[in-house]
Amino acid sequence: MSGELIQIYAKPNGLAHARIGLIISKKIEKHAIRRNWIKRILRETFRKNRHNEYEHLNKMDWVIRVRRSVAKYDAEQLITETKLLMFKLQQCHDY
Repeated sequence: MSGELIQIYAKPNGLAHARIGLIISKKIEKHAIRRNWIKRILRETFRKNRHNEYEHLNKMDWVIRVRRSVAKYDAEQLITETKLLMFKLQQCHDY
């Protein structure tokens, strides 16, 4: 699933827990402080939204890739888009 700022991929992993991978290129954000800030936001959003009524989502691998610089956007826009894309993927993987 793709949004304006990020792309999210999800795949069943056969484990009892979810895993997350984050991709933020130096081409997207040159400063490590800013890349780490984005990673913190994405990890926290993932942690808060993966435990819900969809039990099978706890057994998936998630990869979140930042597509463009989020410098002109605020954290709320990044969180909102991440939640929306995770929800759409949950519906796609609903059994």
